[in-house]
Amino acid sequence: MTDTAHTSDITDLFVIGGGINGCGIARDAAGRGLSVALAEKNDLASATSSASTKLFHGGLRYLEYFEFRLVQEALIEREVLLRAMPHISWPMRFVLPFHKDMRFDNTTPTSKLLTTFMPWMKGRRPAWLIRLGLFMYDTLGKRGILPGTSTVDLTTDEAGKPLNSKFKKAFEYSDCWVEDARLVVLNARDAETRGAEILTRTEVVNATRHADHWEIRLKDLATGEETTRRAKMLVNAGGPWVADVLRQKLGQNSRESVRLVRGSHIVVPKLYDHGRCYFFQGQDGRIIFAIPYEEDFTLIGTTDADHPDPETKPVCTEEEQDYLVDFASNYFEKPVSRDQIVWTYSGVRPLYDDGASSASAATREYVLTLDQTQAPLLNVFGGKITTYRKLAEAALAKIGEAFPDLSDNWTAGVPLPGGDFPVEDVAKLRDRLARDYPFLTPYAVRRLLRAYGTEAWDLLSDAKEEADLGQSFGATITARELDWAITREWVRSGEDYLWRRTKLGLRLNEAERAAVDTYIRDRAAQLAA
Repeated sequence: MTDTAHTSDITDLFVIGGGINGCGIARDAAGRGLSVALAEKNDLASATSSASTKLFHGGLRYLEYFEFRLVQEALIEREVLLRAMPHISWPMRFVLPFHKDMRFDNTTPTSKLLTTFMPWMKGRRPAWLIRLGLFMYDTLGKRGILPGTSTVDLTTDEAGKPLNSKFKKAFEYSDCWVEDARLVVLNARDAETRGAEILTRTEVVNATRHADHWEIRLKDLATGEETTRRAKMLVNAGGPWVADVLRQKLGQNSRESVRLVRGSHIVVPKLYDHGRCYFFQGQDGRIIFAIPYEEDFTLIGTTDADHPDPETKPVCTEEEQDYLVDFASNYFEKPVSRDQIVWTYSGVRPLYDDGASSASAATREYVLTLDQTQAPLLNVFGGKITTYRKLAEAALAKIGEAFPDLSDNWTAGVPLPGGDFPVEDVAKLRDRLARDYPFLTPYAVRRLLRAYGTEAWDLLSDAKEEADLGQSFGATITARELDWAITREWVRSGEDYLWRRTKLGLRLNEAERAAVDTYIRDRAAQLAA
């Protein structure tokens, strides 16, 4: 990474928070010519943005809450994002098995409306209603890459093989997969390339507001050193901490708040051989996904549970594990068991607090509030990963009130690092990478291309054999790749690399994970000296 500290003693925009919203805003703002600095107290994507269900999706179930604007925006964004990052995102087909006993969550506006006029349904979600929802899903968004909905005969289609034989019919529709933590890092990298300063492991101690600027006190958590910065405008994209930052760090009085909702996931060895995802509906009205994950695993999630506060680390509780195992077992012919779980993760979604009666019903709409009583302050509440780019554009529209000469929106269709190739060329690039570096295993070729796209050639450079990539750590990890992660992706620990930049922690034993961590820490210290 290069030192891009601005020579001016005041920055145009200072962003608090290194999740997807903060990094997306920083990238957009830097691309419009603003001087930008971003501070993240931990690693990039260390909270909510690395703990999603890894989907670019419209949110099919949000139609039951009449959130049509949000769904339409997300549906349209899917293909915009696919074209900008075809290495870390790709189309996926979703299979929604149907049976007559499916039920509504009786708190949704749709269920209340239908049971009012058709009380005999008693909360049932009939096939015609699902098909209507999928028709809207197909037509609300502008599809050019993704195929539309179809009907699947589970008695003959391979998607029916792992399922309980009671399921005879399914609907199949399109959404997209995304490597969520890599999405954040690539936005940060592009922001830095455009002049932004990205400060990780840097805590905002407090910020003092003046008429025309903010004075921000920072602490480098690696060295303990404190510094003071000035900025014309502050963006609070603290995610789960947004309300705490607003009141405690910035000293501002506000009634705005977030509802913290915990989403937990489990990972088990691969449950089926095809590449499609399952969309399962529960008797409680909730839904979960079962998704092909990291080639040899299946990801199952998510839950919705209120979370007490941002300082309480989210974990997938035993109750949530039981819930997900039991939920999936209602669909699969061979039940899923607790002892199959190889990893769990949990994240806190900072949803805008709209007073909803349940965590599932809380709005996924984002809310941006601009305070210009003195130096401007923009607070970011809520949001979802699929609409992060649109959120950033909306944020820049508000930021433009303080910087009226800003240029127009520019990020649509502009690729992230490594994504400068057509979606249709993934297979061609994979073949080319294998030809150029014949010593790589087929798995290494697939993994490196999916992680780095066209930058895989920059990473591998002039290597002629595996030994040229330095020490091997297992699971195709080499010193060359770790050095790349340290110098270009802000990696400072084994956890950063093994569980956020990649998910290769799933493929290593404890000793191998420790060796990766030791190498990263020692190498980072050498480079910093």
